[in-house]
Parts: sequence; C-alpha cells; structure tokens
Amino acid sequence: MCKQYLFCVLVDAMKRNYIHTFVSVDCVVFGFDNENLNILLVKREKEPTTEFKNMKLPGSLIYNDEDVDDAANRVLYELTGIRRMSLRQFRCFASPDRARKVEDQKWLDKEYQPNINRLITVAYLSLCKIDRKLVNISKYKDSVWLPISELPQMPFDHNLIVEESLSEIRKWVESEPVVIFELLPSKFTISQVRKLYEAIYNKKIDVRNFHKKIAAMPYVVALNEKQQNVSHRAARYYKFDKTIYNKR
Repeated sequence: MCKQYLFCVLVDAMKRNYIHTFVSVDCVVFGFDNENLNILLVKREKEPTTEFKNMKLPGSLIYNDEDVDDAANRVLYELTGIRRMSLRQFRCFASPDRARKVEDQKWLDKEYQPNINRLITVAYLSLCKIDRKLVNISKYKDSVWLPISELPQMPFDHNLIVEESLSEIRKWVESEPVVIFELLPSKFTISQVRKLYEAIYNKKIDVRNFHKKIAAMPYVVALNEKQQNVSHRAARYYKFDKTIYNKR
C-alpha cells in the first residue's frame, strides 16, 4: 500500500511538471536585390510599416488537423501567393524563455486567445525572387523586404532564428549550389551571382577566379544580350538552364 501511494504521488508530481505547449512555424524568406540579401518581414500591429516597428518573421500556430510542413506552406502561400516555394525545415526553437516578454505574451493572448505558457516553433528557410509580385492574403497586411544588415530588434527569439538561418542557407548552397539561382532574376550577370555569394557568406570574393568558376558550369548559359544604358562596360547576361542541369 505504501509503495503504491508513493508511486501515485510521484506520477502526480510528474504531471504537474508538464507544460501547456503550443507548436508554431516561423519562416525565414530570403530575397536578393542585386546588392543585399533581404528577409521578408511582417508587421504584427497596425502601425506605419516605414517605422519597422513590431516587425517579425511570418508564422502561425499549427492547426489541429495540419502537418507541420503543411503549416509552413500555408503561411508562405498566404503571404506570397506562391504555392510551390523552396522550403527547408532547419531547426526547432523551444527555449522556455522565448515567449516570456510581457509584450509578446500580450500579443499572443490577443492573437490566439488561449493561455499559452510555452511556445515551441519549427523554423523553415525559403527562397524567393525579390522582384516577383507577391499576393498577400494573410492576416498580416503589411509586409516588407529588409536587408539583413538593417534588421530591427524583433519579438520572441526571431533575431536568433535569422542568425541560425544564415548558417543554414550556407549549408544549403554548399550541398545544392543550384538553389542560388532561385534568388536571381531569370537573366543575370556574373557580377550579380558574385554579389549574391558575397552577401550570403559576408566576405569578398576574387572576381577573376569566380568568373571562371561560374562560366565553367554547363548549366549557366551565355545569352546574346548585354546590359543597356550603363555607365560601365556592358556585361553579358546569362541564364540558368534547368534542362541541362537535370540531364547532368
């Protein structure tokens, strides 16, 4: 009887340590403006977007009948209107302190109603052409592209998520170099490709060696077209040929 009582007490104590947990997804969407690597942010309150106040990563709690990957795809589709985007899950953020700030708790209570005392998020990385017209049908009506060098202090641990996503995109490029072309326009110069690599790795790259490296890629095809109305020597345009890449 004594052993059974102690067992029940132990089980009850363990139950009291369980947390009321909600799971969300947060998406880091990268874009390239020919000079800087940008991230797509949304505004969580109705204030002028130009102030970059209360900006955050796009995200959402996961629905009861929803897979975590489906939730990330839903968030991106509602924000961009694009159904098929490159999407990679790269880390789970579950610190007990990530939703402890008073302002973050107030926003959660207002946005989702339930009493959330622990919020775990699964982070995703996505790539998008920055010049593509985005159709925003999400609850976040204000969205903006911001260079990673100009990111404001964001709620929760979103700055940490962005920091980790930069490490992840470098791994992604190293394992699948062709993903770089998802950030470039349909026709591009070698200089644009180099600047994108420099933005991702945050370091300068030797121009001559890089040009030779890219020109040697059979799926990077030179076009019979050059830049127009530029003050410097007009550079040739190239395109990424997916058919040639797939054959190889």
